[in-house]
Amino acid sequence: MTQAKPRFIFITGGVVSSLGKGLSAAALAAVLQKRGFKVRMRKLDPYLNVDPGTMSPYEHGEVYVTEDGGETDLDLGHYERFTGVDTRRSDNVTSGRIYKTIIDRERAGDYLGATVQVVPHVTGAIKEFIQADLSNEDFVLCEIGGIVGDIEGLPFVEAIRELGLDLGDERVCFMHLTLVPYIAAAKELKTKPTQRSVKELQSYGIQPDVLVCRSEHPLDDGMKRKIARFCSVRPSAVIPALDASSIYAVPRALHEQGLDQAILDHFGLDAPQPDLAAWDRIDTLLSSPDDEVRIAVVGKYTQFEDAYKSLVEALSHGGFANDAQVKIDWVDSELLTSPDVTAKRLASAAGILVPGGFGIRGCEGMIEAVRYARENKVPFFGICLGMQMAAIEVTRHLLGIDNAGSTEWGTQVTPVVGFMSEWEAQEGRQTRGSSGDLGGTMRLGAYSCSLLPGSLARQVYGEDDISERHRHRYEINMGYRQDWADKGVLISGESPDGRLPEIMEVEGHPWFIGAQFHPEYKSRPLEPHPLFASFVKASLKQSRLV
Repeated sequence: MTQAKPRFIFITGGVVSSLGKGLSAAALAAVLQKRGFKVRMRKLDPYLNVDPGTMSPYEHGEVYVTEDGGETDLDLGHYERFTGVDTRRSDNVTSGRIYKTIIDRERAGDYLGATVQVVPHVTGAIKEFIQADLSNEDFVLCEIGGIVGDIEGLPFVEAIRELGLDLGDERVCFMHLTLVPYIAAAKELKTKPTQRSVKELQSYGIQPDVLVCRSEHPLDDGMKRKIARFCSVRPSAVIPALDASSIYAVPRALHEQGLDQAILDHFGLDAPQPDLAAWDRIDTLLSSPDDEVRIAVVGKYTQFEDAYKSLVEALSHGGFANDAQVKIDWVDSELLTSPDVTAKRLASAAGILVPGGFGIRGCEGMIEAVRYARENKVPFFGICLGMQMAAIEVTRHLLGIDNAGSTEWGTQVTPVVGFMSEWEAQEGRQTRGSSGDLGGTMRLGAYSCSLLPGSLARQVYGEDDISERHRHRYEINMGYRQDWADKGVLISGESPDGRLPEIMEVEGHPWFIGAQFHPEYKSRPLEPHPLFASFVKASLKQSRLV
């Protein structure tokens, strides 16, 4: 069978960052899916880190983990949530990864003595990445990080320019996001930033085919014609992108403005109109929910919500499953310094969630939050580090081991949580040393988990065996398993070989689950993750009791 030749849509941005390239690309992909096309999404990041795995959440936001264990940009989470298509390690590449590949090849003598240069070697490697690991997709949407003109992004811009020449208009479309600001003093929109941004893109040899214009005010036909004239695009390819009521309203909004039709017109394609009713339902639910619930998220990066991007969305999805809206109360775990302070701060929460993280900072406050939830019968959900803090909390306050802790904090603890030096993966036994590299050395990606019959976890999932994505290098000590069980704390999910704990829960509690994995990575607005749906349901019930 001959593999179909995919069409590439390259998404660039201009004027300022944070215009919403990733969201716009994901929404476009979702609409193209609804028109019957198979899509794939990729992100090209210009920074020199090999991947974002060692970057601070304050620096870069959430690290998103793929099924095959790639630590990637958070935009891949948008891609998966909007399309339902699992991304792969190969769907995110950075300048660092490209340069590392080239240097490794040069050291191995692969270039046969040639002088290694940005053109053609760096651009060639980028083009290889863009076209690799595909499987009969109709459209491949590639977002280029940053804005046109950033010095570190120039090799990526040159690479996509070359691909435009290599493959031709019938297989390449350039989509450029730009800003049309409203000047309040003049009471008018200004098109000059868009014109300047497009001219800069043209100076690198790329003529955009479609313009997506972010604006707080509508663009009338005259303004669209003006932009089209000065930027050398068809008026029908000037797409206004106004602020939406929610991110889930964007597919409908961009469709109504004609974005997907402009793309199809460029390629000379025809397709049925999309059925966007499911997206409309979500937007309606967000604007007029049947119910509302307040959930406290007790974490260490709460000043920067992008650090928990997938978590925020997964909680919303849990609300969708219950026709409710989730209101998040962000709680800095460092401020929970005593049981009294914790009780006062969390008194209004119908549910408490402790998310993942690294390092000792804020961990004592997380433990206080776990204790409050357990003792006061408030629904509790611990994720990754949150499960580890739950294990430490019950060891301290149910088993009486006051110095129970994690070896991540140093040696002056009884190690309930310790460094994970080896585990089984699909590719065989993995081993790590505590003094080795930090990047890419954790337990990453999808692993299987067997659920305990009769447990809450088994009831929530409705199946015996599951697969979830991981990102951690410390693991709970199974040596306490029987002692915990004697106190009503169960390991209700474990690795198939029985060596690694995956889920813990507390008997007799309305809803208390700790998960070593990150279920938020697999939640979708149209398919909420069962743990989040069940947690929100329990929290709604709790809110009616308060």
